[in-house]
Amino acid sequence: MSTGASRPTVGAVVLTMNDRTEFREAMTSLLAQEGIDLDVVVVGNGCEPDHVPDGVRTIALPENVGIPEGRNIGARHVQGEHLFFFDNDAVLPTTDALAQLAGALAHDPGLAYVQPRIAAPDGTTLRRWVPRLRAGDPTRPGTVTVMAEGVVMIRRDPFDAVGGWPGHYFLFHEGIDLAWRLWDSGYTGRYLPEIIVNHPATDPARHDTYYRLNARNRVWLTRRNLPLPLIPLHLATWALVTAWRLRNPAALRITASGFAEGLRGGHGPRQPMSWHTVARLTRAGRPPLV
Repeated sequence: MSTGASRPTVGAVVLTMNDRTEFREAMTSLLAQEGIDLDVVVVGNGCEPDHVPDGVRTIALPENVGIPEGRNIGARHVQGEHLFFFDNDAVLPTTDALAQLAGALAHDPGLAYVQPRIAAPDGTTLRRWVPRLRAGDPTRPGTVTVMAEGVVMIRRDPFDAVGGWPGHYFLFHEGIDLAWRLWDSGYTGRYLPEIIVNHPATDPARHDTYYRLNARNRVWLTRRNLPLPLIPLHLATWALVTAWRLRNPAALRITASGFAEGLRGGHGPRQPMSWHTVARLTRAGRPPLV
């Protein structure tokens, strides 16, 4: 890591299970970033990382601890005033993407995180990659209350102060949980669509584990973070929307099982957001009911 005193310092965390052919290109684009001091670690989630460029540190975890906990472990092994979490099949098409993200954080001390626009190589941005409800125009910038976890830069101090990612989630909804806690600490997030990161436009697998964890973690999310009166309202809204979207008896049964699992516990200590944060999220366009 170089020592330019006026340059932003960024610790980048990349997870791998040695299952992405794009990994080499992803790492090449990450290490080519200019205008920042970059510290990178590759975390092998249940594996010894393969095809890692010379000089990049690695951590080999003996078992797959899940995406959020893997990122937490990586964050503890990099230095930098900002953290950049980077999917191992994403590519930074320009060499100034991280410098632009860090510049946005430096310009506004009230920002905890900044989100670039994720786009397929042909320029297509899927709706699930846009971190807001009205996702029809992916080129519209603005304040956002959630994040796309796989490509995001977060200010280090608030990340540490709120406890990082909810590692016990294993997968799904960890970005909403972290964003809500950052907002409850007085910060905001911003979507910067002029900064583009390429990512394959693959369909996420819809399998039993997906349906179970998606439902379980939704219950955990609400029980950890929402004031008590909002918990049944949020869960009822989510259940109705999910039932309408799925319309598949087998998927609905597994979803119901995950929902019941979440109700039985395991969400961890409650840290309900303040009603002031509820109001701020509502003014920002996404009340914590949807």
